[in-house]
Amino acid sequence: MHFLDTLQRKLARGERLNADDGLHALSQMPLGELMRHAHRVRMQRFPEAQVSFVFDTNPNHTNVCATECIFCAFWRKPGARDAYALSPSELAEKVALAHAAGATTVLFQGGHHPDNRLGDWLEYIRAIRAACPDIHVHPFSPAEIAYLADQQGPSSREILNALWEEGIRTLPGGGAEILNERVRKRISPKKCSAQRWLDIMQEAHEIGFTSTATMMYGHVETDEEVIEHLLRLRALQDRTSGFSSFIPWSFKPGRSTLGKQLKRRSAAPLRYLRIIATARLLLDNFPHIQSSWFSESVRCGQLGLLAGADDFGGLLFEENVLKQTGHQPKTNFQHTLESIRAQDFIPVQRDSFYRLIRSPQ
Repeated sequence: MHFLDTLQRKLARGERLNADDGLHALSQMPLGELMRHAHRVRMQRFPEAQVSFVFDTNPNHTNVCATECIFCAFWRKPGARDAYALSPSELAEKVALAHAAGATTVLFQGGHHPDNRLGDWLEYIRAIRAACPDIHVHPFSPAEIAYLADQQGPSSREILNALWEEGIRTLPGGGAEILNERVRKRISPKKCSAQRWLDIMQEAHEIGFTSTATMMYGHVETDEEVIEHLLRLRALQDRTSGFSSFIPWSFKPGRSTLGKQLKRRSAAPLRYLRIIATARLLLDNFPHIQSSWFSESVRCGQLGLLAGADDFGGLLFEENVLKQTGHQPKTNFQHTLESIRAQDFIPVQRDSFYRLIRSPQ
């Protein structure tokens, strides 16, 4: 109880929390009390009670991946019967369909294809821009950039500079999983290290990119490793201020190798709420915390809005990675508005910079 008393005093005084504080918030504080503190901090930062969302699409250009993470059911080996690699024009057609339906952002990622070159990446971007000049292209995580650099020779900074020259200004925070080497060696041994993920993000922020930061939990990580992940993100944000938001989601066992090994279901929704609330309290230098209706459920996403989150994620015109695990929740524009309003918040549509596009009536 001594630790909880100390944590309460720090929260009341608005002091920065340390690793022990974060661990006790995540693992010991009563959930209702944790959510109350996180919601108070969120409302202090955004007193207008708005909750943002983005209308986006995520058409993966390939499922061929040499990294073969055991938590992922999406990847295929080169030459597999159901392996695919879209051409730039095929990808642009998919984006055009989403754009016609109202999407303003394309989250463009895919497997770590051994035959892809930097020139191929640029051709995809140019094809999307030719088909949909107004859509925002949000491509390529640090893990993808690290793989391309290792395979093809340009340094990660050279790749980032090429993307910047192509007009890209935001990057997704995928491939972080848990920023701890024990965990990464267990679930994604061929993927870049935690430190390299952070180094590439630092390079990106130094160039001028804004990015998100993610975390996938609910597999082999410990509470201590969750807190380590959050504090490594916070330390980088102290140096660069380049992260726009933090986006957690739970591991979906589905048909993945790791799911078969662990033989358990996805993490409980209450765990999601604890992580959202703890992130809001620990990540005091992050503007936005996302509670995703898609990665968990609409109801869990709504509760996350009462646990410190101020963003509801994307409408996702197309998504393929979680679909391969059997996770396919559905929503639409009107349902998204109603879900946010049901929690007494004001829904606002945003872009990938978290700038207001419109406040739907």
